[in-house]
Amino acid sequence: MKVLLLKDVYKLGHAGDVKKVADGYGRNYLIPQGLAALATASAVKQAETLRQNAAITRAKLNSELSGVAEKLGALTLSFAVKAGDTGKLYGSITAAQIADKIKADSGLEIDRRNVRHNPLRELGEFKVPVYLTTDLVPNVKVVLYREGEALKAATPEAPAAPVEAPAVAEAEPEAVAAE
Repeated sequence: MKVLLLKDVYKLGHAGDVKKVADGYGRNYLIPQGLAALATASAVKQAETLRQNAAITRAKLNSELSGVAEKLGALTLSFAVKAGDTGKLYGSITAAQIADKIKADSGLEIDRRNVRHNPLRELGEFKVPVYLTTDLVPNVKVVLYREGEALKAATPEAPAAPVEAPAVAEAEPEAVAAE
């Protein structure tokens, strides 16, 4: 079945596109939800106008949410979790937990369905995509560390040591040159 998309549909296309979809998907989901219409000759003629209006709306929405995207991109979420000796979690960190933590840390209301990542099940750092629009997908840094080791994982002591080491190494050649 060919349908004309009236709105942007994730992983299918943008508004104004004519797509071939399964009959059941079009008949039972896209058309009743108002996301698409049958691709008749008169509907296809309106496709270009619909495409232009959707592009304007999409650009306006992207400009409005760009500040939110920058804030999310700079955000680092930390979770203290219970884990085994191999680094596997006892349980997992889900998209709902990440969305709740975003709201608690930054005050931004993000729907859990917009956090597109499988549940996290190991210790470490992860980049988790948050879909604001089809074109605007910032990554949130999520750090999972073992309970009781919060100071080691959360403090920036490890990166600070290599920064100081080159400064000392640079000072030594100058001292040799001065002698």
